[in-house]
Amino acid sequence: MYGFRQSIDKETNMSRLVKRFRSKPYAVTVGGETQSICGCGLSGKLPFCDGTHKITQGEEPQKLYWYDEGAQRHAAADSFSGIRDDNLTKDA
Repeated sequence: MYGFRQSIDKETNMSRLVKRFRSKPYAVTVGGETQSICGCGLSGKLPFCDGTHKITQGEEPQKLYWYDEGAQRHAAADSFSGIRDDNLTKDA
């Protein structure tokens, strides 16, 4: 399943909660070559997209979710008011 499980490294992986509003990649063209940059934060090939954003389909707007090592979605118990998010950028 996508690259999600490949990104898990038990010795160096740091837990963090990231609030994202984007559920698709950013297309970036440099020197005539277009690359897809991860917008969901779940890719196993960061900063590049590996298609993992597809598991975010069906998320309710303004609701906070987290994903376990098996790429299963869970609703967060709290809204964590004041959490930083990517909605602060004009391209989000």
